[in-house]
Amino acid sequence: MINAATLKLKGVRHGFLTREGGVSTGIYASLNCGPGSNDLPANVRENRSRAVDMVGLGRAPLVTCSQIHSADVVRVVAPWDTASAPKADALVTDQPGLALGVLTADCAPVLFADANAAIVGAAHAGWKGAVGGVVESTVAAMVELGATPDTIHAAVGPCIAQASYEVGPELRTAVLTVSAWAEELFIASSDTAGHFRFDLPGYVAGRLTRLNLGRVEILGFDTYSDSQHFFSYRRTTHLSGGDYGRELSLIGLGG
Repeated sequence: MINAATLKLKGVRHGFLTREGGVSTGIYASLNCGPGSNDLPANVRENRSRAVDMVGLGRAPLVTCSQIHSADVVRVVAPWDTASAPKADALVTDQPGLALGVLTADCAPVLFADANAAIVGAAHAGWKGAVGGVVESTVAAMVELGATPDTIHAAVGPCIAQASYEVGPELRTAVLTVSAWAEELFIASSDTAGHFRFDLPGYVAGRLTRLNLGRVEILGFDTYSDSQHFFSYRRTTHLSGGDYGRELSLIGLGG
């Protein structure tokens, strides 16, 4: 498990889980927390339970969304089961005893906390969600609950790094259309003419910084290049095109 220094706050528990420490086998070894995978459901349930315990939230119910690469945010007041999870890509709460989680396998997990207001949030930020404003929506939802931007801390967790993320001109255009400042986050690819290497964590952090938050941190782990510690959709696609596991990132109030 990986912790962010900026989220080591009184009354807040968090963790960016790796793929280690679970019960799944084969391509899902071992802490696959994705119910959308073809892993054994019993293994996924056990892994999700272990993940909550690793973070230090004990028996807190785990709450995740049915992620759709949107900017939609849900305020969590009570847990739901996986089958009835709403379609959204971010969660916020002021309720203690809940574990908010996002699933990733190259997209950026972003965890938020305002310890002063006792409000936390979690967002799934792929490039589409980031361009669409998912981190801004999450902060706005936290502010509606009583958080203050300059006391919100945010951390961008393990995701695909620029060196591993070749993209086409269409993605670059989509990003620069809404974020002209992000041109410096693209470098020409030496592998494919007309393609670029995109700094996804840098882009997500850049959008967070423009919200004037208290602190913003990038953890800097590359899910694509580190197969020992992370699942990766793109790596799996390049190697086999089969199914893949998902990492879980968690935050909650307690402890």
